[in-house]
Amino acid sequence: MDLTDLSASTLSKMIALRQVAPSEVMAAHLARIETVNGTINAIVSLRDGDQLMAEARAADDAAPVGWLHGVPFAVKDLLATMGMRTTWGSPIFANHVPAKDDLVAARIRAAGAIFVGKTNVPEWGQGSHSFNPVFGTTRNPYDLSRSAGGSSGGAAAALAARLLPVADGSDMMGSLRNPAAFCNVYGFRPTWGLVPHDAEGDTFLHTMSTEGPMARTIEDLARLLETLSGPNPEAPFGRPALDSGRAGPRNMSGLRIGWLGDWGGAYPCEPGILAQCEAALRDCEGLGAIVEPLAPPYPAERMWHAWITLRAMLNAGSMRALYNDPAKRAQLKPETIWEIESGLNLSAAAVYEASTIRSRWYAHAARLFQRFDLLAMPAAQVWPFPADWRWPQTINGRVMDTYHRWMEVVVPVSLIGLPSLCVPAGFGAAGLPTGLQLIGPIGADANVLGAGASYHRATDWPTRRPPRL
Repeated sequence: MDLTDLSASTLSKMIALRQVAPSEVMAAHLARIETVNGTINAIVSLRDGDQLMAEARAADDAAPVGWLHGVPFAVKDLLATMGMRTTWGSPIFANHVPAKDDLVAARIRAAGAIFVGKTNVPEWGQGSHSFNPVFGTTRNPYDLSRSAGGSSGGAAAALAARLLPVADGSDMMGSLRNPAAFCNVYGFRPTWGLVPHDAEGDTFLHTMSTEGPMARTIEDLARLLETLSGPNPEAPFGRPALDSGRAGPRNMSGLRIGWLGDWGGAYPCEPGILAQCEAALRDCEGLGAIVEPLAPPYPAERMWHAWITLRAMLNAGSMRALYNDPAKRAQLKPETIWEIESGLNLSAAAVYEASTIRSRWYAHAARLFQRFDLLAMPAAQVWPFPADWRWPQTINGRVMDTYHRWMEVVVPVSLIGLPSLCVPAGFGAAGLPTGLQLIGPIGADANVLGAGASYHRATDWPTRRPPRL
């Protein structure tokens, strides 16, 4: 039995029953990391192996403190971790060691996880390709010449390569979904507010990014989301924690799914992407779901305008101090400078207009969910692209006018905070993976995960291991 093939939930049960010891689990994962991580560069700031084994041996005889007791875990490098280097992929913070955990990291640690290191990200999490000047590029386990996506690319690659049993990620513009699609794993963007922010900086306007879980099974997604979720009394808009027991396989018979495809051509997709997603939807139909193609319900260009306006406003506000320091500005990548400068030039009227567009799309989406239980879209518009690119410049001859336009298909969800599950949709002609978004109304996280659990039981794509690893 290869312990690195097992889910976090299975390992948790075995540890609780004393069928395996945390030290055995740790030794297996450290051996796997030693063998594979140098090739894909998914886990960074790896801690000393002797110290990790000492912590795992201490957990062998200790009473479990949570479902992750003794389970190896690497936190995304956009979250501060006490006593562990946290860089945000930026040379400005290359040697930064926080004095305390961010809230989500603290909740994972409190559930019993043993932190082995961090997972790699793009600089500041910007762009869906995990490369930065501190640690370099994360490569796709299914093709080492290709990107693992981002910004949770290190997490997705580590899961696919069996370096970790479960992982956290975050998502402002598809960062839980795009890398999951690229790496044949699950990524779940929860309803905005289900996983709270730390009470730092602005907590009222910044309502587009969220933390969330990634895994090779839906059970692990739901259990980690239960750990991450629940209100932070110091931050607004909190929601009750998810009850993972409500997220088991759901009978899909009669489930109505609206297929939005490429939004009437607004979101160009490389050849084979839509066909692979439609094959996944046929699997859903085989489980009893009713799939209906939908015309675009709202102008894509208006959503994009609102998105880049609000995103720029938030980046300019949160990163202005770095920009105003000439020495630090010189260490920011061009995409980050573009985001900040775009935001600094905005008027209040422009931000209000963008928020109005966002509000109208929310109302349109609410009406759609009166007809459909779920909506479906591709989770990525391109196949995993060469790792030495900064981003795809064109799709089917259409020029991408920003560093992130090539992943615009995630914007309808992110703009209004809907729960969206990326499920693996299989592999294309070149052997590369892609994924499908299953999208629910606000607060329907358990139902979305339940549908995903039924799909997982029928397909279980993540068991198809990377052939070269």
